[in-house]
This record gives sequence, structure tokens and C-alpha cells, in this order.
Amino acid sequence: MEAYRYKAINAQGRVTQGRVDAVNPADLETRLARMGLDLVNYRELPSRNRHVTGHGIQRIDLITFCFHLEQLVRAGVPILEGLSDLRDTVDNRRLREVTAAMIEGIEGGKNLSGAMAEFPAVFSPVFVSLIRAGEEAGQLTAVLAKIIENLKWQDEQASYTKQLLLYPAIVSVIVLVVVFFLMLYVVPQLTTFLATMGQDLPLQTRALIGTSKFLANWWWLVLSVPIVGLVGAFFGFRTNARFAERVDELWLHLPLIGPVLKKMIVTRVCNVFSIMYSSGITVLECVRAAENVAGNRAVAHAMREAGRQIADGGGISRSFATTNLFPPLVIRMLRVGENTGALENALDNVSYFYTRDVAESVARLQTMIMPIVTTALGLVLFWIIAAVLGPIYDLFTKIDF
Repeated sequence: MEAYRYKAINAQGRVTQGRVDAVNPADLETRLARMGLDLVNYRELPSRNRHVTGHGIQRIDLITFCFHLEQLVRAGVPILEGLSDLRDTVDNRRLREVTAAMIEGIEGGKNLSGAMAEFPAVFSPVFVSLIRAGEEAGQLTAVLAKIIENLKWQDEQASYTKQLLLYPAIVSVIVLVVVFFLMLYVVPQLTTFLATMGQDLPLQTRALIGTSKFLANWWWLVLSVPIVGLVGAFFGFRTNARFAERVDELWLHLPLIGPVLKKMIVTRVCNVFSIMYSSGITVLECVRAAENVAGNRAVAHAMREAGRQIADGGGISRSFATTNLFPPLVIRMLRVGENTGALENALDNVSYFYTRDVAESVARLQTMIMPIVTTALGLVLFWIIAAVLGPIYDLFTKIDF
């Protein structure tokens, strides 16, 4: 919506001026007519939030913002006054701009959720839906407390995800650098020494020399193929929905990492579902929100199918079971919660159980990665040592002392 400065005539023929938000000039005229005013002329005002994107706002900034807003609302401070105080106290410049734009939107007639909806890069659709539900039910303080708890949980899950993916990637890069150094620098010097021995070389030595020569001549190809493959996969992921879904599905079936990622997604889905359901939002909207926050297109597709079954009259637990995503334990707990009318508690239990399980799984995976990487590097070193020392040992055995 745009802001307009207008001049109009009321029923008594008196000229009035003011400011109102409208979609377009026709909508402006309609809005004024409802107020008993006839439009004379108008001028579109430049919106201060037109160039406010909200990019650069971290989750910790949002947690602090929601905490302060929740405290102000709990103390009975009006929303506009509370946002004005936050605008003057927040440290993040981008968040100050967003807060100022929200104040402008509320002054123009929007409610808090409507003002937040203008900044999807900051306030997700789930966030806005929860705020809207809190406004409609008069439970804004309770909803803000749940949002703060959820944001803290998301921060914890993001930390687990980084540990799960970043640590193996760093270790793998280190191993590859060591192998390239050995093959391109150490092995060629040893090869020169072995060539002067003048004897037939064993198979492992010939294989080592061949591998070293191949990397020395074609190192650019070895490095460029993975890079080109990753770039191609990235563009395919961005442009081809079917390809992106297959890639996301492949992630879930990776050894070691896949099961942990799946647990993280199940936890995220159940957590969001629980918060929205307890806030009075309908089951279908909860499923749709869980689909959007899944972070995996294969899972989102499965949730979409479950939502269709629920819309057709199917039970929640039965619809979730058909996705083949949720473990039997989750389905059983959902069925119990559905039958007893305590679905919120069942979802909370699932989220609590898998949050602990994810933390333990990440810790176990980290303890497993180092021995695996150490073993792989040890095998490479053993191959090099055996390939070099083998011919030397054979030469010594042939010497007649």
C-alpha cells in the first residue's frame, strides 16, 4: 500500500486534509467515500520504508527485539510507544530502519502483524501468522514469549547444523590438501630416487608414480571438475524444482549425516506445528507453515501431500504416516495426542525428545569423523611408504655382503 496526502470535502462542504494508505488512487477515493468525504485532489507521499529491506539482521537481534517488545507489552505500554522506544534503543541500524517503517505503517492504519508482513526478510510468514493470532486472541504477550523460545531453539538448531556440515567439510579439505602436497611435491622427488635404482618396481609403486604424474599433469582438471559440478548443481537447484527436490532427498539418505538431518527437520516441523497449534491457528495452516519451514523440498512435498489428506478428512497421524518421513515413535505419539485431545503436548514431547537426540547424534558424529579421517589419511601414508620402501627393501635383500 502507498501513502497519500489528500484534500477532500465533507458533507457540510468543509475542506479537510489528511493522510491515508491506499492501494491506488481508486482505492483512495473509495476509502474517503466510506469516511463521508469527496476527493478533490491527492499527492502520493514517498514511503520511507520503500528501500528498507531488513537484510543484515541476525537472529540474535530479532531475539532481543522480541524480548524487549514482549516486556513492554506485558507492562501495558501501547504498541506504538513500545516500538518508538525500541527504535531509539536497538543497536542494529537495519533493525532501527525496519522498526521506524513499522511505526509508519501502524500510524497509517495497519496492525502490528500487517506492519511486520511488509518485511518478509525479517519476519517470516510463520512469525507474522503467530503475531496475527496473538492479536486476534488478545494473547500477544504469550505469543511473543513462544516466539522468543522458538527463535532461541532455531539458533540452537542452526548451530547443530553448522557443526554437522562444516566440521566434516573442513577436515576433508585438509586431507585433500595433504594428499595433493604428497603427490605433487614429495612423491616426484622419491620417484627420481627410485628411477636410479635400476630394478623392476612393484605394482603399488607403479600405481603411486602413475597417480602422481596424473595429478601433476591434470591437477587443473581434477580441481575444476568438482567446482564445475557444484556450480552446475547450484544453478540446477535454483532453476529446476524437480532436480532440487531430488538433491534434498539425496541429502536425507547420505550415510551418517542423512539420519541426523532428518531428525533436525522432524524436530523443526513438530516445533513450529506445536507453537502455531497452541496459538489457536488451524491445523491446515499449521501444516502449511511446517511445510514452509522444513528447509528441504522433499520434506515440503511430503508435508503438502499430508495437508491435502487432512483437508480431505484424513486424520493427522494417519496423514503424517503416509509421508514415510516421520519415525513410528512420532506417529504413535501423534496418534495418542490426537485421540486424547492433547496434540499440543504430543508435539512438544516429540520436539523435546528429538532436540536431545539431535544434540547427542551430532556429538557422536563428531567423535566418529576424526577416526575415519585419520584412518583414511593413514592408509594414504601407508600406501606411499610401502610403495617407496618396498623397492628399497628388495634392493637391500639382493646385496651380497
